[in-house]
Amino acid sequence: MTNIGTVIDGKYEILKEIGRGGMSIVYLAMDKRLNKQWAVKEIRKRGNGKNDEIVVNSLLAEANLMKRLDHAALPRIVDIIDNGVTIYVVMDYIEGESLDKILAAEGPQPEDKVIEWAKQLCDALGYLHSQKKPIIYRDMKPANVMLKPEGNIKIIDFGIAREYKEQNLADTTVLGTKGYAPPEQYSGQTDPRSDIFALGMTMHHLLTGVDPRNGEPYAPVRQWNPDLSEGIEAIIDKCVQPAAENRYQNCSELLYDLEHPELIGRDWRRRQQKKVRRFGIVAGLAVLFAIVGVVCSLVATGINNSDYDRYLGDGMKPDDFYKAIEIYPERTKAYDRLIEYYKSLYIKKDETNEASYEEDIAERIKELKLLSNTITSANGTILNQDETDVADLNFKMGMLFISQREDLAFENRAKEAAPYFDLAVKSQSSFAKKEVARGFSDICNFFVAVTKTSSRVLSDYTVLFSQIETELDELDHLDKDDRDADYEKIVFYHVVCSLLFDQQNQLADFTDEETPPHKEAIRLLKDIYDRASVITPKGNDEVRRLKDLFLSKASAERISQYEAVFKAIESNSAKGGK
Repeated sequence: MTNIGTVIDGKYEILKEIGRGGMSIVYLAMDKRLNKQWAVKEIRKRGNGKNDEIVVNSLLAEANLMKRLDHAALPRIVDIIDNGVTIYVVMDYIEGESLDKILAAEGPQPEDKVIEWAKQLCDALGYLHSQKKPIIYRDMKPANVMLKPEGNIKIIDFGIAREYKEQNLADTTVLGTKGYAPPEQYSGQTDPRSDIFALGMTMHHLLTGVDPRNGEPYAPVRQWNPDLSEGIEAIIDKCVQPAAENRYQNCSELLYDLEHPELIGRDWRRRQQKKVRRFGIVAGLAVLFAIVGVVCSLVATGINNSDYDRYLGDGMKPDDFYKAIEIYPERTKAYDRLIEYYKSLYIKKDETNEASYEEDIAERIKELKLLSNTITSANGTILNQDETDVADLNFKMGMLFISQREDLAFENRAKEAAPYFDLAVKSQSSFAKKEVARGFSDICNFFVAVTKTSSRVLSDYTVLFSQIETELDELDHLDKDDRDADYEKIVFYHVVCSLLFDQQNQLADFTDEETPPHKEAIRLLKDIYDRASVITPKGNDEVRRLKDLFLSKASAERISQYEAVFKAIESNSAKGGK
């Protein structure tokens, strides 16, 4: 056990113990350099037995898995320290209370709350399952879900999560929580459907208060509480089918039903069946052949729909998304999945392996080019530019290219992003973020024009700064409930910062003007630094990372250095004029 007050690795001061279990203890710690609180998990290598080895390895696996994940419902790993005797894993400190404690204090939870939590959990599990090597969480239960003060959830304890490998007929080590874990977790290979079973048992526990670890025979939720809807009962019953092939096959299917529980109750199914029978009686033999034709058409459409949904399921890869596009190229969902996939694969520069980094960048550019060519081709022939979801798709493509920080040079990002922002702006649809897209379009097109000619006039910068101010005002008025608002703000701050630092030499040509543009550039840099400083990530780890990156990139020290260059030029100019 680490003593309170101990400073680990010269940075993390242990403040207090906040949890323990098995071979690990979790402490609250303060980063003395950043003045920020973190959770530190201490793992003692205390024995040589098989069980100790399994637990230590599972805890290390947890850290290594989480290091590369980036999702709002998953905690970040920021540091791993191994002194030979003890391993310290430094991660996000999550304020809130676990669902099992809420259940113990308050009893069964309201259906609407449980559905909302389940949707967030389903989204997080879907993210894990969609990794290049799908990750199976394998320990979903109320105790492993934290409810934060603002109402969002975080999944904790990845000690038994494991990457899914199709060739493995059985997992090598059986771990899990009795009652929540599906049958195959004890006798065979787990897959994404195993997590769906555990999520179903978690929902059952939260709604009924019946702890599955006590060995109580499973009974549908309405037998415990008749006031619950038939829809939620049908959803849970399907999740917890003993045979995996009878459950939801992926989290996308489950999420859809969680969003529409009223559509799958038995009463609804009976009403639909009555409508079908009534229609058949009225229609009669007079339309038999027409019905046969329609049925054949519907069967063909059903096959396409089934294949389309399957290709967009959890754990699918870009090749599958492209197959979905081949089936329905006019629909935007498959394009959106590709964008989200590449957005999640941020390439971090590795100074120790430059060659590998360059190879990764080259491969990323190739992949993005394929995506760009596919959408550009569809834009010209299939996608209706005046539909809102198509305008949204083009905006997302622009954001994907412009936000690739280390993956592409800023010049290339601007060139690739500009046409997509332009399309979003030109759309005749009621696309809500058209003015936001216009701001990005203006900045990108300015930079593209700069690269074509070195000749700029003072009025060019006057117009540019006015466009930046307009965009800042537009971003300030985004809906507070817009989940992407902070992301779009911080990306725009990055873009402006990159542009103004890039234009330093050109701005220096106008220091003798009555109103030199570099003064406005400095004011803008200071303004967006202040704006970025007050952004609250609200559980969005991508926004948090971008914010931290921006504040280091546009630090007060660097802005001062930027300003000092112009002061030196002005000083030299004044001396020359004497």
